[in-house]
Amino acid sequence: MSLLRTSFLPALLLAGLGAFNTLAYAPYSWHAIPLFTLTALALMLLRSQSWKQAAFYGFSYGVGWFAVGISWVHVSIATFGGMPLVASLGIMAVLVLYLSLYPALAGALAWRFRQSKAWPLLLTACWLIAENLRSWVFTGFPWLSVGYSQTSCFLAPWAPLIGEVGISFVMLLFAGSFAVLALRRQFGFVALTALLFALTPFLGTLKGWQSSGQSVSVALVQGNIAQNLRWDPAEEANTMKKYMELSREYLNHQLMIWPEAAIPQLEPLALAYLINLDMLAAERETAVVTGILDYKTNGDAYNGMIVLGRYHNAKTQGDYSYGTQNRYQKHHLLPIGEFVPFQSVLKHIAPFFNLPMSSFSRGDWQQANLQANGYQLLAALCFEIAFPRQMVANFNDDTDFLLTVSNDAWFGQSIGPHQHLEIAKMRALELGRPLLRATNNGITAVIAADGAELGRLPQFEDGVLSLKVPQTSGRTPYSLWGDWPLNLFSLVLLAGFWLRQRLSAAKNQV
Repeated sequence: MSLLRTSFLPALLLAGLGAFNTLAYAPYSWHAIPLFTLTALALMLLRSQSWKQAAFYGFSYGVGWFAVGISWVHVSIATFGGMPLVASLGIMAVLVLYLSLYPALAGALAWRFRQSKAWPLLLTACWLIAENLRSWVFTGFPWLSVGYSQTSCFLAPWAPLIGEVGISFVMLLFAGSFAVLALRRQFGFVALTALLFALTPFLGTLKGWQSSGQSVSVALVQGNIAQNLRWDPAEEANTMKKYMELSREYLNHQLMIWPEAAIPQLEPLALAYLINLDMLAAERETAVVTGILDYKTNGDAYNGMIVLGRYHNAKTQGDYSYGTQNRYQKHHLLPIGEFVPFQSVLKHIAPFFNLPMSSFSRGDWQQANLQANGYQLLAALCFEIAFPRQMVANFNDDTDFLLTVSNDAWFGQSIGPHQHLEIAKMRALELGRPLLRATNNGITAVIAADGAELGRLPQFEDGVLSLKVPQTSGRTPYSLWGDWPLNLFSLVLLAGFWLRQRLSAAKNQV
């Protein structure tokens, strides 16, 4: 109890600072905020009297960070999940408290090394390990990682070299450096951080990709179908007709993209529609990529994407058939929304959530790029765009575009879709390829390989985004090695200092 009493006011302050982080992400983009809030957290960790107090401070920071930053999740649970307010708030509370365990873990670990002169590096390593776990445990929820706050900011040039995780590393190093400067008058790490910041404008020569001098005509279709109508059987024909009518004028483009589950029928039931669109697209020498749900006779169901029309630019006939392997099946499924964790235990509770289609099968971790009119598209479906390791695992020298489709109607007019687009932009920066993003009701957009937004459609309006998208070639350093160097560095660093502490303690006991 004494710990709680002495820690309450600092913890309350840290929770407020964590909540303030929300303004660093889209749509607000006050990018510098996390540098200051993380520095305050680092100061409190160094001043902590025990690992429990440090964990409490990290936890408090996390509560504010996630309670406000992912408040949009409540929209999908309460508005479209049909849950009572008390129950939906309860689920949100559980989610926020769970996610807050990871900054708590980072704080507790960092406190163990508080006496080290290399503490800024050790803090950074502890944070990266905790965030790695957050992106992996229970399939992972890496939303709002602090590096995303820099997607359109000064530190963005680091992305092609060390990715979003590496940008987080630089930010934590900044925080730890200024914390030891304030409390111990150590200047060395501040100088190192200043050097990293000073190098940032000159990193463009190391990005590894270059413009090919060619461009591709792309049309992205946004149907703007209300969420309560998307799976209404009486609206299926109207929805499919609307997408066809929106698209017809733009079938002269080389690529056309429809959003997640744009076709509101299971693939086996929509074959007549699909074959008709396949032939029409082939006649117009284009390829249409659309999201669709597939249900197999063995009971497996997949949330996926298929290609209609021309797979290769040397062919004029339609290439689609129900058995085609030129498809993508979602691997990272959304907990509760697409699968129920611990289903054998929760199978009697799951129907209460009232979220449709929550028992999908998982696609393979590695899948071939989609072939569309002679171009290769690296696909990620909705939530998956937040998993850079999966993108790196499926990227190759011949990948032409990154492709992500989504239905952000689940999140209404919240900040969720803006954060989602910001995350997608980071993947373009990391991999050095243009990104095509088609959504049901926004934000449909095209992102250049340097992260610049080439165009977008307004939210909550139907329309087609038509653009000439410049192509790139080459490989970014990050696309070759991903997060492994920083993860390995963090593990080796912490293991080395832990062993050093143990040997020193043993020596003192002799």
